[in-house]
Amino acid sequence: MPRHDEVRALPYTAEQMFDLVADVGAYPQFLPWVSAIRIRSDSGTEMLADMIVGFKSLKETFTSRVVKERPGHVHVDYIDGPLKHLSNDWRFENDGKGGCLVHFSVDFAFKNRLFEMLAGQMFDRAFRKMTSAFEARAAELYAAPSASGSSSSSAQSAA
Repeated sequence: MPRHDEVRALPYTAEQMFDLVADVGAYPQFLPWVSAIRIRSDSGTEMLADMIVGFKSLKETFTSRVVKERPGHVHVDYIDGPLKHLSNDWRFENDGKGGCLVHFSVDFAFKNRLFEMLAGQMFDRAFRKMTSAFEARAAELYAAPSASGSSSSSAQSAA
């Protein structure tokens, strides 16, 4: 099952990053490949949403439950769509200097094993592009210095 883990030090507060990640309805404005979001239900602690993802002529809908634990954690559980499994976590911790550490992890499995092997070769690059899109969105929203902070990451693919 492919897995991606990444940690980024950013010049924004944990609360700001939580708000950005929890604002699922805004994803089509800045996330690559996300063409639309349908929010089925939303409360302060949980959301049920459909994400329509498109790449060239391919479009898929992913239904997920988003659990929001303000201000330190957003967890996403996959409910329905083209995957066998998907789970991701965002953790935010203030660094004591006005910024925060953002911990992002995702693991998933495709229903089709061959497709998983093919896509697994590109998923790390795709997830890095997505986390960079969140970072760029934070800079746009919170007008922080253009320095991108330090980052460290590791990725592993286990079939």
